[in-house]
Amino acid sequence: MKTFLVTFLAILAFQSLSTAQQETKTNKSDREYKTRSATIRNLEIPATSSNDRIISHKGYSFIYNEPHEQACWVAYSLTKKEANKIYKRTDKFMPDPDVTTGTADDEDYSGSGNDRGHLAPAADMGWSPEAMAESFYYSNMSPQWPAFNRGIWKKLEELVRSWAVEYNSISIVTGPVLTDGLKSIGPDKVSVPNYFYKVILDYEDPDIKGIGFIIPNAGSSQPLQDFAVTIDSVEKVTGIDFYPALPDEQEKVIEKTLCIDCWKWVRVK
Repeated sequence: MKTFLVTFLAILAFQSLSTAQQETKTNKSDREYKTRSATIRNLEIPATSSNDRIISHKGYSFIYNEPHEQACWVAYSLTKKEANKIYKRTDKFMPDPDVTTGTADDEDYSGSGNDRGHLAPAADMGWSPEAMAESFYYSNMSPQWPAFNRGIWKKLEELVRSWAVEYNSISIVTGPVLTDGLKSIGPDKVSVPNYFYKVILDYEDPDIKGIGFIIPNAGSSQPLQDFAVTIDSVEKVTGIDFYPALPDEQEKVIEKTLCIDCWKWVRVK
């Protein structure tokens, strides 16, 4: 039942996307947030329970899902300065020593046909050699089909990086949609997600805004705008409460609003 419900919600999110855009899309001049930005520590971290263990590396934090052998979510902030990559990719994939139960490894992905898909992109971690190296931990990987990882997912990563430059600083949460009954790869039975998500928050005055994306793990030539949804929609599909540190009324307005025109949609390769 759980698998059916989550799959149904995911499908419903795409089928009703055009309707949702019409119902929630607003223009910049129409949106009024009741509070202005404030200094909020760990703004990017989703809501957690007492049983959750947040693991923090130099550039990102996450909660590891042992049954699926990957992170439930990866959260980090990205500034304009950090988006200017200084250090090159290490391409040295390795198990995460901070995950005491163990992570996936090379053997799980070998011959699977899946890419070792970054959740926090390596290009977002190029501001520090430590952050770059840690971005190649298997705790930051999820099985992605090559056409997805090297295509539309890469385009979304590049777009989000351009937003960090455009808006000075953004908060990002990204991950796989994990449900029961997923196919798996390797000896460790690493689940292969059918969908991936990102939610982005621009918490800079005067134009505070948020947006979400849910994209099938498959190649696509559709524009990224077609996959844009409200953050509320991503919460319904994933069961994750994003940006709980925001003031309640502000969180409610941001997460129910989809304002396509509020974001700068640069052309990415």
